[in-house]
Amino acid sequence: MSDYYGDEDDYPEEEYWEAADESETGNGCLSIFFFPPLVVLISGIFMAIFLWGIKTPAQADGELAGPYAEEYANHPGLSPLFTPEVQFWGDQIMLWASQTGLDPNLIATVMQIESCGDPRATSGAGAMGLFQVMPYHFESGENPYLPDTNALRGLGYLKQSLGSANGDARLAFAGYNGGISVIAKAESSWAAETVRYVYWGSGIYANALQGATRSDRLDEWLGHGGASLCAQAATRQ
Repeated sequence: MSDYYGDEDDYPEEEYWEAADESETGNGCLSIFFFPPLVVLISGIFMAIFLWGIKTPAQADGELAGPYAEEYANHPGLSPLFTPEVQFWGDQIMLWASQTGLDPNLIATVMQIESCGDPRATSGAGAMGLFQVMPYHFESGENPYLPDTNALRGLGYLKQSLGSANGDARLAFAGYNGGISVIAKAESSWAAETVRYVYWGSGIYANALQGATRSDRLDEWLGHGGASLCAQAATRQ
């Protein structure tokens, strides 16, 4: 909804991702008819231990032993790739997701590129708070900087944008930044800010859906001005 944090450099052509189904099933089987009951029991115990030790895609490379391990354990539906300033809002993100029906990773992606979790963030265009909501979205008497109020209005607009985009998250990012009317327009007519917003948002969100523990697109965003936004957020939490 707000001014985009980043510079005016040329950006790579927009990439398209779809979350891959990384589950695998095996058809190997062996009759237990030939095993005494005790052997069967012991085999079952060892199999249970083996299955318990299998890691999820997000854990496969061992990075969850690092600083995001606790956040991932507390919020298994939220990708660990988001910065600590966004992970700070993990409880609220999961609550807002349950209230709105939105994917918590979609919510976190918008928070990441809008404010990096700074509840008092403002923009030159007048947007406010965690989700950088414009003043005209609030009702009279509402405090735009209260996290729940800001989420109510910001995520309400995000849900409306996603619905207008028929569930296409990439177009929903465009609608959230440039106004829902841009969804039906040719991308060549989008403002440069909206193009950049979609580039960052769709890349980060796709990495989260893929079970990644880090995101090259997020790192790129941090290098184009996001790091200073996050530094500010860290002092306001």
